Amino acid sequence: MPDPSLARDQRVAIEARGIVKEFGQGPTALRALDNVSVTIRENEFFTLLGPSGCGKTTLLRMIAGFEYPSEGAILLYGEDIAGLPPFKRPINTVFQSYALFPHLTVRENIAFGLEMLGRPKAEITSRVAAMLKLVRMEELAERRTDQISGGQAQRVALARALAPSPKVLLLDEPLSALDYKLRKEMQIELKRMQSETGITFVFVTHDQEEALTMSDRIAVMSKGKVLQIGSPWDIYDKPADRFVADFIGETNFLVASVIATGSNMVRVRLATGAEIDATVTEGWQPTGEVTVAVRPEHARAVASGGHIAGMVENVVYFGTDTHIHVRLDGATGFMVRQQNSRSQSCGFAVGDRIGIDIAADAAQVLRD
Repeated sequence: MPDPSLARDQRVAIEARGIVKEFGQGPTALRALDNVSVTIRENEFFTLLGPSGCGKTTLLRMIAGFEYPSEGAILLYGEDIAGLPPFKRPINTVFQSYALFPHLTVRENIAFGLEMLGRPKAEITSRVAAMLKLVRMEELAERRTDQISGGQAQRVALARALAPSPKVLLLDEPLSALDYKLRKEMQIELKRMQSETGITFVFVTHDQEEALTMSDRIAVMSKGKVLQIGSPWDIYDKPADRFVADFIGETNFLVASVIATGSNMVRVRLATGAEIDATVTEGWQPTGEVTVAVRPEHARAVASGGHIAGMVENVVYFGTDTHIHVRLDGATGFMVRQQNSRSQSCGFAVGDRIGIDIAADAAQVLRD
């Protein structure tokens, strides 16, 4: 089945077809990947996102050649590479540990892979200079890698992996060891490097914000399956099911009953008795009891009126915005994220009775 999010005029770099991976045999066998199919475009930043143990690193290792599928095929530009060892694949990997040589300089680390490939000396010199410029490490070229910071070491690992101009670069949670501020900076740098080199990046992470920040497309995984593939906007604003909605960002879940249906919209009655409109996936007509998702920033707290009402339980100031935690009539919790203004506070305090407005396009009925 073709991937609907894949542009027709764009070449396919990697295709995983019906991949099954089992560790062990018999009734105790662990199925790490369960009929996974993924299509990755040439020159895109593609992210495998999911919680620990979902199978994302196993799939990455299969693309690299460190693991082999129990069933299915891995294709690189249309050619089956499932039987090729890692060193025969035009693919490089950046691991979480970076695996740099501490006794070598930054320049020597970047040159190492090119030397192992037997590249001419002039080509190595030119390529290393280009990589140093790409990762902005020219001034530290002669420093040993045990004398540089974690963020700088990450840049060297990237430069070394990119130096041979692989067709695909695999990145297995390479930012997880960095502190928050440096990690944010490196997210922007990684995207810049991918754009400048035009190399296909396949990135593994469990960090939702990281995936949304950098990716052209994201595959959300859980329990060895791919649940949804799409752009960051698709994944965040049109989650395929409850797991995706819950895993990506923060979401309010409301129990409701469908009372009227339309083409892409339904009318639901919440447990509080209030009625609101909610969007549905195209071609699906839900009935009976359903779950409605509302992102906190898509709801609005009002002093009176609103679609639903409740009492403020907590107000948390985050600088850029404020989170207002409300206990709805009917005992359901609900959170509103409100953008802050320099001129005034959010206007609500613990114990206040307030209303919550939910726009028609802000609520979505989810598949469980």
